Amino acid sequence: MTIDIGVNLTHSQFKNDIEQVIKSALAVQVDTLIVTGTSIEHSQKAQQLTEQFPDCLYATAGIHPHEASSLTNKSVTQLQALLQDKKVMAVGECGLDFNRNFSTPADQLSCFEVQLELAVELQMPVFLHQRDANDDFIKLIRKYRSGLVDAVAHCFTGGQKELESYLEEDLYVGITGWLCDERRGKELNACVHLIPGNRLMVETDAPYLFPRDLKLANENTLSSKAKKKIRSRNEPQYLPHIIETLAKIMKVDALELAQLTTYNAQRFFRL
Repeated sequence: MTIDIGVNLTHSQFKNDIEQVIKSALAVQVDTLIVTGTSIEHSQKAQQLTEQFPDCLYATAGIHPHEASSLTNKSVTQLQALLQDKKVMAVGECGLDFNRNFSTPADQLSCFEVQLELAVELQMPVFLHQRDANDDFIKLIRKYRSGLVDAVAHCFTGGQKELESYLEEDLYVGITGWLCDERRGKELNACVHLIPGNRLMVETDAPYLFPRDLKLANENTLSSKAKKKIRSRNEPQYLPHIIETLAKIMKVDALELAQLTTYNAQRFFRL
């Protein structure tokens, strides 16, 4: 039994075979998926998916920093309604992303604060995103931390300094297949052992971040075009590989790590 805490199942890459994607995950004991809400529309779709697959799906509901400029009084009301649903377990994905600035930093800060206030009001955990905005991000987390029941730094890809700032605020940390990339994952690999066992969770962030070092069973029989297509879409069925990679780096047993991260996710999302 394993829980993938971040799956973008409402992404267009899954529109034609979502049932098979879920079946493939269940076949490798990834039996609970938390579907990430990144806008009102996608949060609504995530909630609808939990009704379609009630035995294995839960959802989050939030407005990603890329979508922050879409925030209105109406969208806040819609978000509040979504967060009342029994299968919606956290506020988010919310936070700051000053890397691309698809929404202005001012809009992002305002949208993030609205969602932190909702999380405090409803006493729900928050599912957090941060990229190239750590100082402002931590400032807002500190402002609300005493009122937040729990928070996870989703898809953590940073280094020791950033990690320590999160652990100081008692955040959970979500680890993805970024760890499996020998080009980009070095900084993360060097500090991941610092995450306390009771603050560690795992995720694929599918369809993003296919584990670069994963060798598929039938890979040698595929054409280069077919291989490229498969490797361009991450899936929750690859979560066990991420756990195995993480276990090797942390020098722990993979099965025990799977059990630990599952327990942490159950506690965090109140499952």
